[in-house]
Amino acid sequence: MAGLGLGLGMAVGFGRRGARRCASALALVALPLMVALASPRAAAAGCGPTVARACAMPQGSYHIALPSPDQRSPVQAEQTAAMPAVVFLHGYGGSGLAALNNQAVAQGLTARGYAVIAPDALPRRGGPRSWNFFPGWQGRDEVEFLQDVAADAAARFGLDRQTMLLAGFSAGGFMVNYLACAAPEAFAGYAPIAGGFWRPQPETCSGEIRLFHSHGWSDGVVPLEGRYLDGKRFQQGDIFAGLELWRDTNHCSEHAPDQRWQQGDVLGRSWDCGPGADIEFLLFPQGHRVPGWWPGAVLDWFERPQKGAE
Repeated sequence: MAGLGLGLGMAVGFGRRGARRCASALALVALPLMVALASPRAAAAGCGPTVARACAMPQGSYHIALPSPDQRSPVQAEQTAAMPAVVFLHGYGGSGLAALNNQAVAQGLTARGYAVIAPDALPRRGGPRSWNFFPGWQGRDEVEFLQDVAADAAARFGLDRQTMLLAGFSAGGFMVNYLACAAPEAFAGYAPIAGGFWRPQPETCSGEIRLFHSHGWSDGVVPLEGRYLDGKRFQQGDIFAGLELWRDTNHCSEHAPDQRWQQGDVLGRSWDCGPGADIEFLLFPQGHRVPGWWPGAVLDWFERPQKGAE
């Protein structure tokens, strides 16, 4: 299974020489500690950053980072006492703790007042951790597990369960797509990075979703056109074919995008297919990675009022 190579972690450019390595190591240690000092609810829950322990569930575990009180916007404070949250799924061979230690992701989201919930995948066939997303695979029911994680974190930490965003990188991005296809109402929005469907991809999905897909033009681990894996036992699907499936699922009036734009070196397309059924696709020039701008971009999209919504 190790040969599947679905993403060996988040690609954020940590330094390569002594001083930079030391600074990066200190930052990785400091992030959970800084969050801990501002997160009294974590101590009361018996797990989380203040006690440096994963939150245990019957089927697995998750880690969490909470924003400090001053990171919540006045709008968030006025709208609800519950805190918004992003559930972020790590890539192949990663872990929830490693996902939180990715400062570009965790700090980018908590700085906007969002909690970050980072579940742990289980080892696949005794190998590295990965998500059990493909239909017919034996193992944990991830659709059930991830909804249980969201409900548990909401109860323990006072989070808003109804407005949670499910995001993921690489293997985590594939998991996001499959969960959205099977249980579209489980989360308020879905944001895969470098992950779509495998072949054969589903013929239909169960309902409309809000989708924010980001992908690297130069990605060789999950190419836009897909690729074979493990001696052609598995095949990653075509990302554009997956987007076509979502346009059909969302009942978009046509496949041509409603908007096209370029911001810097990032190309964007969007489809406004009705409330709860919008699609945004961002294509950036780099490879298999989570871009540093991603947290701000995905939350800008997630918080944007939808056309036709009351």
